[in-house]
Amino acid sequence: QVQLVESGGGLVQAGGSLTLSCTASGSTSSSFVMGWFRQAPGKEREFVSVISGTGTTTHYADSVKGRFTISRDNAKNTVYLQMNSLKPEDTAVYYCVGGPLWIPPTTDWGHLYDYWGQGTQVTVST
Repeated sequence: QVQLVESGGGLVQAGGSLTLSCTASGSTSSSFVMGWFRQAPGKEREFVSVISGTGTTTHYADSVKGRFTISRDNAKNTVYLQMNSLKPEDTAVYYCVGGPLWIPPTTDWGHLYDYWGQGTQVTVST
């Protein structure tokens, strides 16, 4: 069984930056895919970003492309989401996801991830 624990959320002003971290504990392989989804109040959960097990392949939602960067440190079983130029519309609970298979990087396929973290709140003020 794998557990995902997120950290790094908080309150930031628009235009600011935050870095989220997610550490996987338990049995993971070198091909363990990790990523991020988010859910804003009153909205559906949406895909944000994903990174392959080796870190060589990444995908981003159009809404965050150019502002967010996903990376991972396999020695630490940790994935990071560097968020720059934050906007009020980025306010949401951010969830770390993981699984052994590459899932199509869209919102519609999120339910296929085997593991989800508990979520961390990101609030961007105007």
